[in-house]
Amino acid sequence: MTTNKKTPSALLSLLPIIVLVLMLVATVRTYGSDSLSGASQVTLLAVSAICVLIGTCFLRIPWKDFENAITHNISSVTSAILILLLIGALSGTWMVSGVVPSLIYYGIQIIHPDIFLASTCIISAIVSVMTGSSWTTIATIGIALMGIGRAQGFDDGWIAGAIISGAYFGDKISPLSDTTVLASGAVNVPLFKHIRYMLITTIPSLSIALLIFAIAGFVQDTNSTHEISLFTATIKDRFCITPWLLLVPVLTGFMIAKRLPPVVTLFLSTLLAVIFALIFQQQVLHDIAGDNLFKGAMQSIYGSTSIPTDNPVLTSLVATRGMAGMMGTIWLIICAMCFGGAMEAGGMVRGITRLFVRMIKGRTSLVAST
Repeated sequence: MTTNKKTPSALLSLLPIIVLVLMLVATVRTYGSDSLSGASQVTLLAVSAICVLIGTCFLRIPWKDFENAITHNISSVTSAILILLLIGALSGTWMVSGVVPSLIYYGIQIIHPDIFLASTCIISAIVSVMTGSSWTTIATIGIALMGIGRAQGFDDGWIAGAIISGAYFGDKISPLSDTTVLASGAVNVPLFKHIRYMLITTIPSLSIALLIFAIAGFVQDTNSTHEISLFTATIKDRFCITPWLLLVPVLTGFMIAKRLPPVVTLFLSTLLAVIFALIFQQQVLHDIAGDNLFKGAMQSIYGSTSIPTDNPVLTSLVATRGMAGMMGTIWLIICAMCFGGAMEAGGMVRGITRLFVRMIKGRTSLVAST
């Protein structure tokens, strides 16, 4: 990518990393949970500028090399950006169409609070293995499980931990996962042999997590049966709950099983949810955008929706941000790609790699360096 083959020293290569860490620490201390709203992205761009400055002033690398590397990096994640946008649209339309409320409604009646956390982890793992995508699992069944957990009185942290633990486990061992296939292909190892060796570390990790979630499920204070009944009654009063809505996740699973491309699957699932919203949730669409059903459907895809209910927890849960809710993450990815491209074009990645290669003396040091 770069026309200058000179590799910078280890110290010069590590300088942008050190500056990045210091600036991120300052950013998080200053902005707290709001640091991802723009401050972290600006930090990445600022450190990218430092990389370019070092490369142009000290290594005589032309700006065109940096521009090409950054452009190449950003273009390599366009598929991921499209998937993120469609996941935002999917989460919004599945909520407004009543798919997620229906999953919550039926799930509350099936899953007992004592085994909820462990069941959530297992369900997320199974769905993630079937789909090959932790993102899709979290954005679909994960939202429904979050609603069930909130209704039963569990803390958001416990619910999210169970969902993410299962989703990432399933993603790692799924033969449909792009990262699993890529990792085995990159080192020319048979896919299922790669998965078999990953089970050596992932099975114990999941077992420990399940044990913790099982114990937590029995010791956590949960809502009374009366409170849970009120929650389900509020869902049924606000949304049209019908088994027909479960066709959306069933057909989505069918498309995944048929190995349709993720972008196509997410798009068709979003479109199907919009159609079901127009059929079953006309009152909800009226509440979102007045008397214009088309506007309500479109807003559920791209923007914020607020569906007032008699339960504050449910009102917070069913509020969505659609594609707009993903823009912060996409912004962060683009800025990270700028930083990575600048590091690559400046030869700093080679400098850091060369530093660790010198430390490799055997299998243990190879694993540690990696």
